Amino acid sequence: MFGLNYDEPLFRPPAEAYSLILQVTLGCSWNKCGFCEMYKSKQFRVRDEALVLAEIRRAGSLYGDVQKVFLADGNALVLPARRLLTVLSAVKEAFPGLRRVSTYALPADILAKSPQELTELREAGLELLYVGIESGDDEVLHMTGKGETAASTTEGLLKAHDAGMKSSVMIVNGLAGLKYSRQHALHSALLLNKVQPLFFSTLVLTLPYGIDKYRRGFKGTYIPMGFPQLLKELEMLLEATGLNRTIFRSNHVSNVLVLKGNLSRDKEKLLEQIRDAYQQQLDFYMNESL
Repeated sequence: MFGLNYDEPLFRPPAEAYSLILQVTLGCSWNKCGFCEMYKSKQFRVRDEALVLAEIRRAGSLYGDVQKVFLADGNALVLPARRLLTVLSAVKEAFPGLRRVSTYALPADILAKSPQELTELREAGLELLYVGIESGDDEVLHMTGKGETAASTTEGLLKAHDAGMKSSVMIVNGLAGLKYSRQHALHSALLLNKVQPLFFSTLVLTLPYGIDKYRRGFKGTYIPMGFPQLLKELEMLLEATGLNRTIFRSNHVSNVLVLKGNLSRDKEKLLEQIRDAYQQQLDFYMNESL
């Protein structure tokens, strides 16, 4: 964007397509997940505060009507609360019509903040946290190098919710491979039921740089999944959820089936769409084998 000096590559959630993206950190402070290649070309660092504030002022003079801001890169919530509050204050001053600020966050980032700090951040405008749960199964989380457990993720999200923050969480379809698919789906649903996120999405595992490195974490037990198997896992996941008002999306470019709905209102309709797609896949493979 004109007036902003981005350090590429730059990523943001699909829902932030029309947000102003501000890089307050570069890369990801963890950057060890076996399934993620987003920030492998970057070494994590915190951007100079004076430069960030100057960039915000410049963006304010150019794009004063901004309503949503996304703080990048991989987990800007890792910054101390004081630094974040300074950024949020500058953003609010630069964009009078600002409605919301959001960012990616690791559960560990949330847990490192006190309840008071999280409340102050929310009151300063940081309302939405994007958290990659990836899986609710501890065995899968360990094999993929996530650095979190189901317990730490649950504790972090509930702590953010207690501070009045909203969460948008993500589960990776196919992350566990065929052998661990069932426990991945069921334990992920169990975690979702505990935290009751406002938004929940799925994307499908993609390994743009090959599968060999990813397999090493599974000690040879990772078995890739085809479209029908991915659909069955997704069905198992949604079927086991007990979500009261969560908005669900599977509209990432990687998804094998685009789904949109409100859980629990549209749960049965979504499951019917998955089952129909599964049957179409089976029919396709049957015809191909004739």
